[in-house]
Amino acid sequence: MYGPHPLAAGFCRHHRNTSLRAAYNDAISRGLNVSLLTRARFHASAARLEQLPPPGAPEVCFVGRSNAGKSSAINVLTGQRRLPFSSKTPGRTRLINMFSLPDPLDPDHPIGFLVDLPGYGYAAVPERERADWGSVLGRYMRERSSLRAVVLILDIRRGVTDLDRQLIDWIAPRGLPTLALLSKADKLGFGQRMQAANATRKELAPLGTLHVVPFSATHRIGVEEATQHIESWISPSVAP
Repeated sequence: MYGPHPLAAGFCRHHRNTSLRAAYNDAISRGLNVSLLTRARFHASAARLEQLPPPGAPEVCFVGRSNAGKSSAINVLTGQRRLPFSSKTPGRTRLINMFSLPDPLDPDHPIGFLVDLPGYGYAAVPERERADWGSVLGRYMRERSSLRAVVLILDIRRGVTDLDRQLIDWIAPRGLPTLALLSKADKLGFGQRMQAANATRKELAPLGTLHVVPFSATHRIGVEEATQHIESWISPSVAP
């Protein structure tokens, strides 16, 4: 039997994408809380870049110091409890973990990926292992062609540390848009949050395209704003 003509297949893909955008925008117009990120599901893990799937759909990576609240941020943004496991033991994430965002009308073809990178700076991890993680982080930031943006998790009470600055040195040359989530913002009053956000903007100015958002996974501070930024990087055609 003959398969579908390539032009017909292309038309069908276009029709599916158009229908997806129409359905998404209709839900938004009716005030429904719809997020592309809630579709996230586990896709792959890798200890080295060579073990990752080939570059393809847009990737937004999450990176931050151990115990800065990275796993909690991913879970609340995706509306899930244990997408990445949130542990009380810092430094638990030792692999690159990819979470796909399937197109609901074509589940075998993700529209993008959320990428959870190993946390850095945990002293209890052997120095050689920490150096290995740093190498993986640096190469991913510099070389991954499908990386579209970076979500940098910073503890709002600690500000930007020397290790964060090293990460910034890896990000800045590529000019990638960066969303700095100042985690645990519920620990500070509103005025202190704004002061911390302004200080972070000045500190991270070399990154260029930068958004700074006070954030709390437990109190859902900044969740909506962060979601909008990430959606626009993954799929601009359907993000509001």
